Amino acid sequence: MLRALSLPPDPPRTPAVAKNYFQLREFSFTLRDDVYLRFQSFSSPQELERELQKINPYKIDIGAIYSVRPSQHNTVHLGTFQPQEKELVFDIDMTDYDDVRTCCSSADICSKCWTLMTIAVRVIDRALTEDLGLKHRLWVYSGRRGVHCWVCDDTVRKWSPALRAATVEYLSLVKGGAETVKKVNLSYPVHPFIRRSVAVVEKYFEEYALVGQDILGSPERWDKVLALVPEEHREALRAEFPRRKDSAQRWELLRGCMERTRGRGAAAPCYADWEIMLQFCFPRLDINVSKGLGHLLKSPFSVHPKTGRVSVPLDLQMLDQFDPFAVPTITSLCHELDTAGSDGEQEDGGESEPKRRARDYKRTSLAPYVRVFEQFVEGMESARRGERLRQSDLQGDF
Repeated sequence: MLRALSLPPDPPRTPAVAKNYFQLREFSFTLRDDVYLRFQSFSSPQELERELQKINPYKIDIGAIYSVRPSQHNTVHLGTFQPQEKELVFDIDMTDYDDVRTCCSSADICSKCWTLMTIAVRVIDRALTEDLGLKHRLWVYSGRRGVHCWVCDDTVRKWSPALRAATVEYLSLVKGGAETVKKVNLSYPVHPFIRRSVAVVEKYFEEYALVGQDILGSPERWDKVLALVPEEHREALRAEFPRRKDSAQRWELLRGCMERTRGRGAAAPCYADWEIMLQFCFPRLDINVSKGLGHLLKSPFSVHPKTGRVSVPLDLQMLDQFDPFAVPTITSLCHELDTAGSDGEQEDGGESEPKRRARDYKRTSLAPYVRVFEQFVEGMESARRGERLRQSDLQGDF
């Protein structure tokens, strides 16, 4: 983690930022009894490690790169201390989906509604890579009820708040508060981003909405869905729904009705079925989290103080198999380390402590998650070396 935070982007933008990249990074610690320490900064990763061992914070948050070392922000003139750059971050929280899940509410999650987080990662990550051309994305389980994304491309770290806000706006479709019945409104022609997002959602919609949440399972539930359908189709569907066996059959009826409006030569194509799928499953983003350079986000590999689970990176190749309830906890890791330590002492006797500790970590259930993170950092370092070679070649041409 520290290696990624101290990696300066290439090419450098100003000598101060390039030279003192790690020293200008803000860290925030939450201590016992909710004591909150902002604007912490350190001369080196080793100094940060010593401080963590000394104060043992309950929570670690990471902030921006500032114009002045954050620990010295009170010693400079007002306005001099400003954030210079930061990764583009997304914080997707399950509580924002309470209106479309019946299995859980508030901070509670289960395997049924976790599908929403899987969909969110798939939709946003596809758009970041294919639509926006971004490469370095780290997805992290928060440790409790959501996921975080760190977009670390060099160009993105320099983006202004306006550009970050425009990106979130591009990625947002669900709009309106609790009083808004219809939160997704599509117009013809449908934007390619929306079409591709629907294709992603469709893969999970039956499992999540029709089986897991049974959104058309009773008159009370299907009336909420039919409220999203144009009035001219609503009564006919309401009359036919009781004759269908379950949510899946009722959905096929609704979808068929909408698809007929989109037939060849149709004068008024209707996308109510797409709007329903998106309203129930599309990612819900908080623009304020992503647009501000001063926003803090929990460090990967932090331990969530409420659940004890470690905030682990997600392997997108194994995303559909990810189980938040199987993530290592601080208790399980301590037990694994104790076991590994005992085995190591019996087998190797005089092996040095640093080597034994390094090997022990690799024998815990945290090891595959660390490897995901290492691969992410290695990708950034490889891109940085490639950019330096490219810049060197360009200079050599003159």
